[in-house]
Amino acid sequence: MSILQEESIIDVYKVQCLIKQNEYTETYRVVDEDEHPYFLKLYVLKRTPTQLILDEQEVLEISLLRKTQNTNVISYISHGSFESPVGTCQYVVTTYFTGEILADKITKEGKLDETTALNIFTGIVSGLVSLNRLNICHNDITPANVMLSHNLHGKPELIDFGHASAACSGTIPFSTKDLDIRYCSNATAAGIFNEKTDIFSAFATLFTMLTGTAPWEPKMDVDNSFAIRMNRMKRFRKENPIDIQNLPLSNLAKVLLMKGLALDGGEGYKNIEELICDLPKEQLSPDCIPDMANWMPHNHNNGNPQVNTNTTSVEIKKGTGRGFEDIAGMQSLKDTLQKKVIFVIQNKEKAEKYRLTPPNGMLLYGPPGCGKTFFAEKFAEQTSFNFMLIKSSDLASTYIHGTQEKIGELFKKAELNAPIVICFDEFDAFVPNRSFADNSNISSEVNEFLTQLNNCAGRGIFVVATTNRPDMIDPAVLRTGRIDKHIFVPLPDHDARKEMFAIHLKGRPYEEKSIDFDTLATMTDGYIASDIAYIVNDAAMTAAFTNTTISQKLIEESIHSTSPSISKSLKEEYDKMREKVEGIERKNILSEIGFRNR
Repeated sequence: MSILQEESIIDVYKVQCLIKQNEYTETYRVVDEDEHPYFLKLYVLKRTPTQLILDEQEVLEISLLRKTQNTNVISYISHGSFESPVGTCQYVVTTYFTGEILADKITKEGKLDETTALNIFTGIVSGLVSLNRLNICHNDITPANVMLSHNLHGKPELIDFGHASAACSGTIPFSTKDLDIRYCSNATAAGIFNEKTDIFSAFATLFTMLTGTAPWEPKMDVDNSFAIRMNRMKRFRKENPIDIQNLPLSNLAKVLLMKGLALDGGEGYKNIEELICDLPKEQLSPDCIPDMANWMPHNHNNGNPQVNTNTTSVEIKKGTGRGFEDIAGMQSLKDTLQKKVIFVIQNKEKAEKYRLTPPNGMLLYGPPGCGKTFFAEKFAEQTSFNFMLIKSSDLASTYIHGTQEKIGELFKKAELNAPIVICFDEFDAFVPNRSFADNSNISSEVNEFLTQLNNCAGRGIFVVATTNRPDMIDPAVLRTGRIDKHIFVPLPDHDARKEMFAIHLKGRPYEEKSIDFDTLATMTDGYIASDIAYIVNDAAMTAAFTNTTISQKLIEESIHSTSPSISKSLKEEYDKMREKVEGIERKNILSEIGFRNR
Protein backbone atom coordinates (compact mmCIF):
# COMPACT_ATOMS: atom_id res chain seq x y z
CA MET A 1 0.00 0.00 0.00
CA SER A 2 1.31 3.44 -0.91
CA ILE A 3 2.11 6.07 1.72
CA LEU A 4 0.01 8.79 0.07
CA GLN A 5 -3.53 8.25 -1.13
CA GLU A 6 -5.59 9.94 -3.82
CA GLU A 7 -6.61 13.48 -2.70
CA SER A 8 -3.84 13.57 -0.05
CA ILE A 9 -2.40 17.09 0.39
CA ILE A 10 1.36 17.74 0.64
CA ASP A 11 2.18 21.43 0.96
CA VAL A 12 0.19 23.02 -1.93
CA TYR A 13 -0.01 19.79 -3.95
CA LYS A 14 -2.92 17.35 -4.17
CA VAL A 15 -2.18 13.72 -5.06
CA GLN A 16 -3.98 12.43 -8.15
CA CYS A 17 -2.46 8.98 -8.50
CA LEU A 18 0.52 6.74 -7.72
CA ILE A 19 2.73 6.16 -10.77
CA LYS A 20 5.33 3.69 -9.46
CA GLN A 21 7.07 2.55 -6.27
CA ASN A 22 9.96 0.42 -5.09
CA GLU A 23 11.33 -0.56 -1.71
CA TYR A 24 12.27 2.99 -0.71
CA THR A 25 10.69 5.47 -3.21
CA GLU A 26 7.23 6.32 -4.49
CA THR A 27 6.41 8.58 -7.45
CA TYR A 28 3.06 10.37 -7.78
CA ARG A 29 1.27 12.68 -10.18
CA VAL A 30 0.12 15.73 -8.22
CA VAL A 31 -1.53 19.06 -9.08
CA ASP A 32 -1.19 22.49 -7.52
CA GLU A 33 -4.00 24.87 -6.57
CA ASP A 34 -4.41 25.87 -10.23
CA GLU A 35 -4.63 22.23 -11.36
CA HIS A 36 -1.19 22.32 -13.02
CA PRO A 37 0.38 18.81 -12.99
CA TYR A 38 3.74 17.91 -11.42
CA PHE A 39 5.73 14.87 -10.33
CA LEU A 40 6.26 14.26 -6.62
CA LYS A 41 8.85 11.66 -5.65
CA LEU A 42 9.24 10.72 -2.01
CA TYR A 43 11.92 8.74 -0.19
CA VAL A 44 11.32 6.76 2.99
CA LEU A 45 14.54 7.63 4.80
CA LYS A 46 14.89 4.54 6.98
CA ARG A 47 14.57 2.33 3.88
CA THR A 48 16.85 4.38 1.62
CA PRO A 49 20.42 3.07 1.15
CA THR A 50 22.80 5.13 3.26
CA GLN A 51 25.01 5.75 0.21
CA LEU A 52 22.14 7.81 -1.28
CA ILE A 53 21.88 10.09 1.77
CA LEU A 54 24.33 12.96 2.14
CA ASP A 55 26.01 14.07 5.35
CA GLU A 56 23.37 16.79 5.68
CA GLN A 57 20.77 14.00 5.84
CA GLU A 58 19.35 15.08 2.49
CA VAL A 59 18.65 12.50 -0.21
CA LEU A 60 21.24 12.79 -2.98
CA GLU A 61 18.69 13.02 -5.83
CA ILE A 62 16.85 15.86 -4.08
CA SER A 63 20.10 17.74 -3.50
CA LEU A 64 21.11 17.16 -7.12
CA LEU A 65 17.88 18.47 -8.63
CA ARG A 66 17.80 21.40 -6.21
CA LYS A 67 21.27 22.54 -7.26
CA THR A 68 21.01 21.84 -10.99
CA GLN A 69 19.78 24.62 -13.28
CA ASN A 70 20.13 23.36 -16.82
CA THR A 71 17.59 23.30 -19.65
CA ASN A 72 18.64 19.72 -20.41
CA VAL A 73 17.78 18.41 -16.93
CA ILE A 74 14.21 18.06 -15.68
CA SER A 75 13.32 21.18 -13.68
CA TYR A 76 13.21 21.26 -9.89
CA ILE A 77 10.15 23.01 -8.36
CA SER A 78 10.27 22.45 -4.58
CA HIS A 79 11.15 19.95 -1.87
CA GLY A 80 10.31 19.18 1.75
CA SER A 81 9.77 16.47 4.34
CA PHE A 82 6.96 15.08 6.47
CA GLU A 83 6.30 12.38 9.03
CA SER A 84 4.38 9.30 7.90
CA PRO A 85 3.31 6.06 9.65
CA VAL A 86 6.51 4.45 8.30
CA GLY A 87 8.81 7.27 9.42
CA THR A 88 10.32 10.46 8.01
CA CYS A 89 9.88 11.00 4.27
CA GLN A 90 11.65 13.51 2.03
CA TYR A 91 10.12 14.55 -1.27
CA VAL A 92 10.99 16.56 -4.36
CA VAL A 93 8.56 18.12 -6.84
CA THR A 94 9.61 18.46 -10.49
CA THR A 95 7.95 19.63 -13.68
CA TYR A 96 5.58 17.15 -15.25
CA PHE A 97 6.66 15.59 -18.52
CA THR A 98 5.31 17.64 -21.42
CA GLY A 99 6.72 15.95 -24.45
CA GLU A 100 7.81 12.65 -25.90
CA ILE A 101 10.20 10.04 -24.59
CA LEU A 102 13.09 9.59 -27.03
CA ALA A 103 12.56 5.82 -27.00
CA ASP A 104 8.94 6.32 -28.15
CA LYS A 105 10.05 8.63 -30.95
CA ILE A 106 12.55 6.05 -32.21
CA THR A 107 9.95 3.28 -31.97
CA LYS A 108 7.48 5.29 -34.05
CA GLU A 109 9.86 6.87 -36.58
CA GLY A 110 12.79 4.47 -36.73
CA LYS A 111 16.22 6.05 -37.11
CA LEU A 112 16.43 9.84 -36.84
CA ASP A 113 18.14 12.13 -39.32
CA GLU A 114 21.72 12.92 -38.38
CA THR A 115 21.16 16.62 -37.59
CA THR A 116 18.32 15.84 -35.20
CA ALA A 117 20.25 13.00 -33.55
CA LEU A 118 23.39 15.09 -33.02
CA ASN A 119 21.41 18.00 -31.58
CA ILE A 120 19.68 15.67 -29.12
CA PHE A 121 23.05 14.11 -28.29
CA THR A 122 24.62 17.50 -27.53
CA GLY A 123 21.67 18.26 -25.28
CA ILE A 124 22.34 15.02 -23.39
CA VAL A 125 26.01 16.01 -23.07
CA SER A 126 24.95 19.42 -21.78
CA GLY A 127 22.90 17.74 -19.06
CA LEU A 128 25.87 15.55 -18.14
CA VAL A 129 28.06 18.65 -17.86
CA SER A 130 25.77 20.12 -15.20
CA LEU A 131 25.91 16.83 -13.24
CA ASN A 132 29.68 16.61 -13.66
CA ARG A 133 30.07 20.04 -12.05
CA LEU A 134 28.37 18.61 -8.96
CA ASN A 135 30.57 15.48 -9.07
CA ILE A 136 27.48 13.38 -9.79
CA CYS A 137 26.90 10.71 -12.45
CA HIS A 138 23.49 9.88 -13.93
CA ASN A 139 24.31 6.16 -14.39
CA ASP A 140 21.23 5.37 -16.50
CA ILE A 141 21.44 7.31 -19.79
CA THR A 142 19.18 5.49 -22.28
CA PRO A 143 16.56 6.58 -24.85
CA ALA A 144 13.93 5.80 -22.17
CA ASN A 145 15.41 8.44 -19.84
CA VAL A 146 15.55 11.31 -22.32
CA MET A 147 12.47 13.49 -22.70
CA LEU A 148 12.01 15.65 -25.79
CA SER A 149 10.32 18.51 -23.99
CA HIS A 150 7.27 20.13 -25.57
CA ASN A 151 7.86 23.24 -23.46
CA LEU A 152 11.42 23.49 -24.82
CA HIS A 153 10.40 22.93 -28.46
CA GLY A 154 11.72 19.38 -28.57
CA LYS A 155 14.97 19.92 -26.70
CA PRO A 156 16.13 16.92 -24.64
CA GLU A 157 15.81 16.74 -20.85
CA LEU A 158 17.46 14.06 -18.72
CA ILE A 159 14.91 12.40 -16.45
CA ASP A 160 14.78 9.66 -13.79
CA PHE A 161 17.64 10.29 -11.38
CA GLY A 162 16.93 7.23 -9.27
CA HIS A 163 20.40 5.84 -10.05
CA ALA A 164 22.35 9.09 -9.73
CA SER A 165 25.33 8.95 -7.39
CA ALA A 166 28.90 10.06 -6.90
CA ALA A 167 31.40 8.10 -8.99
CA CYS A 168 31.77 4.61 -7.53
CA SER A 169 34.04 1.61 -7.95
CA GLY A 170 33.21 -1.81 -6.56
CA THR A 171 30.30 -1.07 -4.22
CA ILE A 172 27.22 0.14 -6.13
CA PRO A 173 25.01 2.41 -3.98
CA PHE A 174 21.79 1.90 -5.96
CA SER A 175 19.62 -0.90 -7.30
CA THR A 176 20.84 -2.34 -10.63
CA LYS A 177 17.79 -4.54 -11.27
CA ASP A 178 16.22 -2.21 -13.81
CA LEU A 179 19.37 -1.01 -15.61
CA ASP A 180 19.30 -1.57 -19.39
CA ILE A 181 22.63 -3.33 -19.98
CA ARG A 182 22.56 -2.51 -23.71
CA TYR A 183 23.56 1.03 -22.71
CA CYS A 184 25.96 0.14 -19.88
CA SER A 185 29.72 0.34 -20.34
CA ASN A 186 31.76 -2.85 -19.91
CA ALA A 187 33.35 -1.23 -16.85
CA THR A 188 30.05 -1.41 -14.97
CA ALA A 189 30.46 -5.21 -14.75
CA ALA A 190 33.12 -4.47 -12.12
CA GLY A 191 30.86 -2.03 -10.28
CA ILE A 192 32.48 1.05 -11.88
CA PHE A 193 30.09 3.94 -12.58
CA ASN A 194 31.66 7.28 -13.41
CA GLU A 195 31.91 10.10 -15.95
CA LYS A 196 33.34 7.77 -18.61
CA THR A 197 30.53 5.21 -18.25
CA ASP A 198 27.97 8.01 -18.63
CA ILE A 199 29.73 9.08 -21.84
CA PHE A 200 29.57 5.51 -23.18
CA SER A 201 25.82 5.35 -22.43
CA ALA A 202 25.29 8.67 -24.22
CA PHE A 203 27.04 7.32 -27.31
CA ALA A 204 25.05 4.09 -27.19
CA THR A 205 21.95 6.30 -27.19
CA LEU A 206 23.32 8.28 -30.16
CA PHE A 207 23.90 5.00 -32.04
CA THR A 208 20.26 4.03 -31.42
CA MET A 209 19.06 7.39 -32.74
CA LEU A 210 21.16 7.06 -35.91
CA THR A 211 20.33 3.40 -36.66
CA GLY A 212 17.01 2.69 -34.93
CA THR A 213 18.50 -0.15 -32.84
CA ALA A 214 20.75 -0.48 -29.80
CA PRO A 215 24.47 -1.13 -30.53
CA TRP A 216 24.27 -4.70 -29.23
CA GLU A 217 21.07 -6.75 -28.80
CA PRO A 218 21.89 -10.12 -27.15
CA LYS A 219 19.23 -12.32 -25.60
CA MET A 220 19.60 -12.22 -21.83
CA ASP A 221 17.96 -13.92 -18.87
CA VAL A 222 16.62 -10.96 -16.87
CA ASP A 223 16.52 -13.07 -13.71
CA ASN A 224 20.32 -13.21 -13.53
CA SER A 225 22.24 -10.67 -11.48
CA PHE A 226 23.50 -7.46 -13.06
CA ALA A 227 27.12 -8.61 -12.84
CA ILE A 228 26.36 -11.90 -14.61
CA ARG A 229 24.40 -10.18 -17.37
CA MET A 230 27.08 -7.54 -17.89
CA ASN A 231 29.88 -10.11 -18.08
CA ARG A 232 27.91 -11.98 -20.73
CA MET A 233 27.35 -8.67 -22.54
CA LYS A 234 31.12 -8.06 -22.51
CA ARG A 235 31.72 -11.41 -24.21
CA PHE A 236 28.93 -10.77 -26.71
CA ARG A 237 30.40 -7.38 -27.64
CA LYS A 238 33.86 -8.85 -28.12
CA GLU A 239 32.48 -11.60 -30.37
CA ASN A 240 30.20 -9.24 -32.31
CA PRO A 241 32.09 -6.02 -33.12
CA ILE A 242 30.13 -3.22 -34.81
CA ASP A 243 31.31 -2.22 -38.29
CA ILE A 244 30.77 1.51 -37.76
CA GLN A 245 32.94 2.42 -40.76
CA ASN A 246 30.38 0.93 -43.18
CA LEU A 247 27.31 2.59 -41.67
CA PRO A 248 25.59 5.17 -43.96
CA LEU A 249 26.70 8.11 -41.80
CA SER A 250 28.86 11.19 -42.18
CA ASN A 251 32.53 11.04 -41.29
CA LEU A 252 31.85 13.15 -38.21
CA ALA A 253 29.26 10.70 -36.85
CA LYS A 254 31.52 7.71 -37.60
CA VAL A 255 34.52 9.25 -35.82
CA LEU A 256 32.42 10.14 -32.77
CA LEU A 257 30.85 6.67 -32.54
CA MET A 258 34.09 4.75 -33.03
CA LYS A 259 35.70 6.63 -30.15
CA GLY A 260 32.59 6.88 -27.98
CA LEU A 261 31.78 3.16 -28.18
CA ALA A 262 35.37 1.94 -27.89
CA LEU A 263 35.36 -1.15 -25.66
CA ASP A 264 38.99 -0.64 -24.67
CA GLY A 265 38.84 2.09 -22.06
CA GLY A 266 42.16 3.54 -23.26
CA GLU A 267 40.72 4.30 -26.71
CA GLY A 268 37.52 5.99 -25.56
CA TYR A 269 36.86 9.47 -24.22
CA LYS A 270 38.59 10.14 -20.90
CA ASN A 271 36.23 12.93 -19.86
CA ILE A 272 33.51 15.27 -21.09
CA GLU A 273 35.98 18.06 -21.87
CA GLU A 274 37.71 15.79 -24.39
CA LEU A 275 34.37 14.90 -25.94
CA ILE A 276 33.41 18.55 -26.34
CA CYS A 277 36.64 19.19 -28.24
CA ASP A 278 35.36 16.78 -30.92
CA LEU A 279 31.98 18.54 -31.23
CA PRO A 280 32.47 21.28 -33.86
CA LYS A 281 30.43 24.27 -32.75
CA GLU A 282 29.62 25.27 -36.31
CA GLN A 283 27.41 22.17 -36.61
CA LEU A 284 25.37 23.02 -33.50
CA SER A 285 22.52 25.46 -33.03
CA PRO A 286 23.68 28.41 -30.86
CA ASP A 287 21.53 27.46 -27.88
CA CYS A 288 21.98 23.69 -28.15
CA ILE A 289 24.39 23.52 -25.22
CA PRO A 290 24.12 26.90 -23.51
CA ASP A 291 25.53 25.78 -20.19
CA MET A 292 28.86 24.90 -21.83
CA ALA A 293 29.46 28.41 -23.17
CA ASN A 294 31.76 29.47 -20.32
CA TRP A 295 34.15 26.56 -20.63
CA MET A 296 33.82 25.21 -24.16
CA PRO A 297 37.39 24.73 -25.45
CA HIS A 298 38.05 27.41 -28.09
CA ASN A 299 40.31 25.29 -30.24
CA HIS A 300 38.68 26.15 -33.56
CA ASN A 301 39.74 28.97 -35.87
CA ASN A 302 43.13 29.24 -34.11
CA GLY A 303 41.48 29.89 -30.78
CA ASN A 304 39.61 32.95 -32.00
CA PRO A 305 36.21 31.87 -33.27
CA GLN A 306 34.48 34.54 -35.32
CA VAL A 307 30.74 34.77 -34.78
CA ASN A 308 28.47 36.77 -37.03
CA THR A 309 25.58 37.60 -34.74
CA ASN A 310 23.52 39.16 -37.49
CA THR A 311 23.01 36.18 -39.80
CA THR A 312 20.16 33.70 -39.77
CA SER A 313 20.84 29.95 -39.84
CA VAL A 314 17.41 28.36 -40.04
CA GLU A 315 17.34 24.66 -40.77
CA ILE A 316 15.92 23.57 -44.13
CA LYS A 317 14.09 20.27 -43.99
CA LYS A 318 13.54 18.08 -47.00
CA GLY A 319 9.88 17.59 -47.89
CA THR A 320 9.82 13.84 -47.38
CA GLY A 321 7.25 12.04 -45.26
CA ARG A 322 3.64 10.89 -45.21
CA GLY A 323 2.19 14.34 -45.75
CA PHE A 324 -1.57 14.70 -45.31
CA GLU A 325 -1.87 11.07 -44.16
CA ASP A 326 -0.53 12.16 -40.78
CA ILE A 327 -3.27 14.79 -40.32
CA ALA A 328 -6.50 13.84 -38.59
CA GLY A 329 -9.56 15.57 -40.05
CA MET A 330 -9.35 18.86 -41.97
CA GLN A 331 -10.38 16.99 -45.11
CA SER A 332 -11.92 20.05 -46.76
CA LEU A 333 -8.68 21.97 -46.30
CA LYS A 334 -6.67 19.08 -47.71
CA ASP A 335 -8.97 18.80 -50.75
CA THR A 336 -8.89 22.55 -51.41
CA LEU A 337 -5.11 22.74 -51.30
CA GLN A 338 -4.80 19.62 -53.42
CA LYS A 339 -6.96 21.21 -56.14
CA LYS A 340 -5.96 24.87 -55.90
CA VAL A 341 -2.28 24.68 -54.98
CA ILE A 342 -0.68 21.26 -55.30
CA PHE A 343 -2.36 20.50 -58.63
CA VAL A 344 -0.91 23.69 -60.13
CA ILE A 345 2.53 22.90 -58.74
CA GLN A 346 2.60 19.32 -59.98
CA ASN A 347 1.08 19.96 -63.44
CA LYS A 348 3.30 22.63 -64.98
CA GLU A 349 2.12 22.03 -68.57
CA LYS A 350 -1.53 22.52 -67.67
CA ALA A 351 -0.62 25.51 -65.52
CA GLU A 352 1.11 27.14 -68.51
CA LYS A 353 -1.73 26.22 -70.87
CA TYR A 354 -4.41 27.72 -68.64
CA ARG A 355 -2.09 30.43 -67.27
CA LEU A 356 -2.70 29.26 -63.73
CA THR A 357 -0.93 30.93 -60.84
CA PRO A 358 -0.85 29.27 -57.41
CA PRO A 359 -1.78 31.39 -54.40
CA ASN A 360 1.03 33.42 -52.85
CA GLY A 361 0.46 32.47 -49.23
CA MET A 362 -2.00 31.18 -46.68
CA LEU A 363 -2.96 32.26 -43.17
CA LEU A 364 -3.96 29.50 -40.75
CA TYR A 365 -5.64 31.04 -37.73
CA GLY A 366 -7.73 29.88 -34.81
CA PRO A 367 -7.43 28.67 -31.21
CA PRO A 368 -3.98 27.58 -30.00
CA GLY A 369 -3.09 23.90 -30.08
CA CYS A 370 -5.19 22.89 -33.11
CA GLY A 371 -2.25 21.83 -35.26
CA LYS A 372 -1.69 24.86 -37.51
CA THR A 373 2.12 24.61 -37.57
CA PHE A 374 1.98 20.84 -37.88
CA PHE A 375 -0.30 21.20 -40.91
CA ALA A 376 2.17 23.57 -42.59
CA GLU A 377 4.96 20.99 -42.25
CA LYS A 378 2.75 18.21 -43.60
CA PHE A 379 1.71 20.44 -46.51
CA ALA A 380 5.42 20.72 -47.43
CA GLU A 381 5.73 16.93 -47.28
CA GLN A 382 2.65 16.53 -49.49
CA THR A 383 4.17 18.79 -52.14
CA SER A 384 7.70 17.40 -51.67
CA PHE A 385 8.79 21.01 -51.15
CA ASN A 386 11.60 21.94 -48.81
CA PHE A 387 10.42 23.41 -45.51
CA MET A 388 11.57 26.19 -43.19
CA LEU A 389 9.95 26.88 -39.81
CA ILE A 390 10.61 30.44 -38.67
CA LYS A 391 10.04 31.78 -35.16
CA SER A 392 10.31 35.45 -34.26
CA SER A 393 13.57 34.84 -32.36
CA ASP A 394 15.16 33.58 -35.62
CA LEU A 395 14.95 37.08 -37.09
CA ALA A 396 15.66 39.06 -33.94
CA SER A 397 18.69 41.35 -33.97
CA THR A 398 20.30 43.80 -31.58
CA TYR A 399 21.45 45.93 -34.51
CA ILE A 400 19.53 48.83 -36.06
CA HIS A 401 17.89 47.51 -39.24
CA GLY A 402 19.39 44.10 -38.42
CA THR A 403 16.04 42.36 -38.55
CA GLN A 404 15.30 43.90 -41.95
CA GLU A 405 18.54 42.43 -43.25
CA LYS A 406 17.68 39.03 -41.83
CA ILE A 407 14.26 39.09 -43.50
CA GLY A 408 15.91 39.78 -46.85
CA GLU A 409 18.51 37.04 -46.27
CA LEU A 410 15.78 34.59 -45.35
CA PHE A 411 13.84 35.05 -48.59
CA LYS A 412 17.06 34.89 -50.64
CA LYS A 413 17.93 31.62 -48.93
CA ALA A 414 14.42 30.32 -49.58
CA GLU A 415 14.62 31.23 -53.28
CA LEU A 416 17.92 29.36 -53.59
CA ASN A 417 16.23 26.27 -52.11
CA ALA A 418 12.95 26.58 -54.03
CA PRO A 419 10.44 25.10 -54.29
CA ILE A 420 9.98 25.69 -50.59
CA VAL A 421 7.35 26.32 -47.92
CA ILE A 422 8.20 28.97 -45.34
CA CYS A 423 6.08 28.72 -42.21
CA PHE A 424 6.05 31.80 -39.97
CA ASP A 425 4.91 30.64 -36.55
CA GLU A 426 2.91 33.21 -34.53
CA PHE A 427 2.87 35.56 -37.51
CA ASP A 428 1.43 38.47 -35.53
CA ALA A 429 4.86 38.83 -33.85
CA PHE A 430 6.49 39.40 -37.26
CA VAL A 431 4.03 41.86 -38.80
CA PRO A 432 2.12 43.69 -36.05
CA ASN A 433 -0.39 46.35 -37.07
CA ARG A 434 1.64 49.48 -37.83
CA SER A 435 -1.24 51.68 -36.66
CA PHE A 436 -0.40 50.75 -33.08
CA ALA A 437 3.40 50.70 -33.44
CA ASP A 438 5.38 53.46 -31.70
CA ASN A 439 8.69 52.17 -33.02
CA SER A 440 9.91 53.16 -36.49
CA ASN A 441 11.96 49.97 -36.71
CA ILE A 442 8.79 47.87 -36.45
CA SER A 443 7.22 49.77 -39.36
CA SER A 444 10.39 49.25 -41.39
CA GLU A 445 10.35 45.52 -40.67
CA VAL A 446 6.69 45.22 -41.72
CA ASN A 447 7.46 47.14 -44.90
CA GLU A 448 10.31 44.73 -45.64
CA PHE A 449 7.92 41.80 -45.21
CA LEU A 450 5.42 43.42 -47.58
CA THR A 451 8.12 43.77 -50.22
CA GLN A 452 9.34 40.20 -49.84
CA LEU A 453 5.83 38.72 -49.87
CA ASN A 454 5.10 40.17 -53.31
CA ASN A 455 5.25 37.49 -56.02
CA CYS A 456 6.49 34.72 -53.73
CA ALA A 457 4.75 32.13 -55.90
CA GLY A 458 6.75 33.27 -58.93
CA ARG A 459 9.97 32.58 -57.02
CA GLY A 460 8.93 29.09 -55.96
CA ILE A 461 8.10 30.17 -52.40
CA PHE A 462 4.82 29.37 -50.66
CA VAL A 463 4.26 31.18 -47.37
CA VAL A 464 2.17 29.66 -44.60
CA ALA A 465 1.53 31.96 -41.65
CA THR A 466 0.04 30.68 -38.39
CA THR A 467 -1.45 32.80 -35.64
CA ASN A 468 -3.80 32.79 -32.69
CA ARG A 469 -4.36 36.54 -33.08
CA PRO A 470 -5.16 37.49 -36.70
CA ASP A 471 -6.61 40.78 -35.44
CA MET A 472 -3.08 41.90 -34.48
CA ILE A 473 -1.64 41.45 -37.99
CA ASP A 474 -1.11 44.48 -40.22
CA PRO A 475 -4.04 44.48 -42.74
CA ALA A 476 -1.74 45.20 -45.71
CA VAL A 477 -0.17 41.77 -45.26
CA LEU A 478 -3.49 39.99 -45.72
CA ARG A 479 -4.46 41.44 -49.08
CA THR A 480 -4.53 39.55 -52.40
CA GLY A 481 -1.07 38.91 -53.81
CA ARG A 482 0.50 38.49 -50.38
CA ILE A 483 -1.29 36.22 -47.93
CA ASP A 484 -4.19 35.29 -50.23
CA LYS A 485 -6.09 32.61 -48.39
CA HIS A 486 -7.34 32.90 -44.82
CA ILE A 487 -8.22 29.54 -43.30
CA PHE A 488 -9.91 29.16 -39.92
CA VAL A 489 -8.74 26.00 -38.13
CA PRO A 490 -11.44 25.13 -35.58
CA LEU A 491 -11.53 22.69 -32.69
CA PRO A 492 -11.38 19.08 -33.89
CA ASP A 493 -14.74 17.35 -34.27
CA HIS A 494 -15.62 13.84 -33.08
CA ASP A 495 -14.12 11.99 -36.05
CA ALA A 496 -10.95 14.04 -35.94
CA ARG A 497 -10.49 13.40 -32.21
CA LYS A 498 -11.06 9.71 -32.79
CA GLU A 499 -8.40 9.71 -35.50
CA MET A 500 -5.99 11.68 -33.31
CA PHE A 501 -6.15 9.08 -30.55
CA ALA A 502 -5.33 6.39 -33.12
CA ILE A 503 -2.42 8.42 -34.52
CA HIS A 504 -0.89 9.18 -31.13
CA LEU A 505 -1.23 5.57 -29.94
CA LYS A 506 0.36 4.18 -33.10
CA GLY A 507 3.79 2.74 -32.40
CA ARG A 508 3.19 2.57 -28.65
CA PRO A 509 2.41 -0.61 -26.68
CA TYR A 510 -1.34 -0.42 -26.08
CA GLU A 511 -4.25 -2.85 -25.65
CA GLU A 512 -5.59 -2.72 -29.21
CA LYS A 513 -8.69 -4.82 -28.55
CA SER A 514 -9.81 -2.88 -25.49
CA ILE A 515 -9.39 0.71 -26.75
CA ASP A 516 -12.76 2.28 -27.59
CA PHE A 517 -11.89 5.25 -29.78
CA ASP A 518 -15.51 6.40 -30.06
CA THR A 519 -15.80 6.65 -26.28
CA LEU A 520 -12.52 8.54 -26.02
CA ALA A 521 -13.63 10.98 -28.73
CA THR A 522 -16.94 11.55 -26.94
CA MET A 523 -15.19 12.15 -23.62
CA THR A 524 -12.93 14.80 -25.20
CA ASP A 525 -15.56 17.05 -26.79
CA GLY A 526 -14.07 20.57 -26.73
CA TYR A 527 -10.48 19.36 -26.43
CA ILE A 528 -7.87 20.54 -28.92
CA ALA A 529 -5.24 18.52 -30.76
CA SER A 530 -2.47 19.29 -28.26
CA ASP A 531 -4.78 18.26 -25.39
CA ILE A 532 -5.25 14.83 -26.96
CA ALA A 533 -1.52 14.46 -27.62
CA TYR A 534 -0.90 15.35 -23.96
CA ILE A 535 -3.53 12.87 -22.73
CA VAL A 536 -2.07 9.95 -24.72
CA ASN A 537 1.47 10.84 -23.69
CA ASP A 538 0.39 11.13 -20.04
CA ALA A 539 -1.18 7.67 -20.16
CA ALA A 540 1.92 6.31 -21.92
CA MET A 541 4.13 7.81 -19.23
CA THR A 542 2.17 6.07 -16.48
CA ALA A 543 2.30 2.78 -18.41
CA ALA A 544 6.07 3.15 -18.93
CA PHE A 545 6.66 3.76 -15.24
CA THR A 546 4.69 0.63 -14.33
CA ASN A 547 5.99 -1.41 -17.30
CA THR A 548 2.47 -2.16 -18.58
CA THR A 549 0.61 -1.54 -21.84
CA ILE A 550 -1.54 1.55 -22.34
CA SER A 551 -5.14 0.70 -21.49
CA GLN A 552 -8.55 2.32 -21.90
CA LYS A 553 -8.59 2.89 -18.14
CA LEU A 554 -5.26 4.76 -18.15
CA ILE A 555 -6.39 7.03 -20.99
CA GLU A 556 -9.74 7.75 -19.33
CA GLU A 557 -7.97 8.57 -16.05
CA SER A 558 -5.75 11.00 -17.94
CA ILE A 559 -8.81 12.61 -19.56
CA HIS A 560 -10.45 13.07 -16.15
CA SER A 561 -7.35 14.78 -14.80
CA THR A 562 -6.83 17.05 -17.85
CA SER A 563 -9.07 20.04 -18.47
CA PRO A 564 -9.60 21.31 -22.04
CA SER A 565 -7.27 24.18 -22.92
CA ILE A 566 -9.97 26.22 -24.67
CA SER A 567 -12.79 27.51 -22.48
CA LYS A 568 -16.30 28.17 -23.81
CA SER A 569 -15.79 31.94 -23.53
CA LEU A 570 -12.51 31.76 -25.44
CA LYS A 571 -14.16 29.72 -28.18
CA GLU A 572 -16.82 32.42 -28.52
CA GLU A 573 -14.08 35.04 -28.85
CA TYR A 574 -12.54 33.10 -31.73
CA ASP A 575 -15.93 32.81 -33.45
CA LYS A 576 -16.18 36.62 -33.38
CA MET A 577 -12.58 36.95 -34.55
CA ARG A 578 -13.34 34.66 -37.46
CA GLU A 579 -16.22 36.85 -38.59
CA LYS A 580 -13.92 39.87 -38.53
CA VAL A 581 -11.16 38.18 -40.56
CA GLU A 582 -13.59 36.83 -43.13
CA GLY A 583 -15.02 40.32 -43.43
CA ILE A 584 -11.70 41.65 -44.77
CA GLU A 585 -11.05 38.77 -47.12
CA ARG A 586 -11.76 39.21 -50.80
CA LYS A 587 -15.26 38.55 -52.19
CA ASN A 588 -14.55 35.11 -53.61
CA ILE A 589 -13.75 33.79 -50.14
CA LEU A 590 -13.44 30.05 -49.67
CA SER A 591 -16.28 28.11 -48.13
CA GLU A 592 -15.84 26.94 -44.53
CA ILE A 593 -12.85 24.71 -44.15
CA GLY A 594 -12.21 22.67 -41.06
CA PHE A 595 -12.68 19.21 -39.71
CA ARG A 596 -14.91 17.05 -41.86
CA ASN A 597 -18.26 15.80 -40.56
CA ARG A 598 -18.56 12.35 -42.03
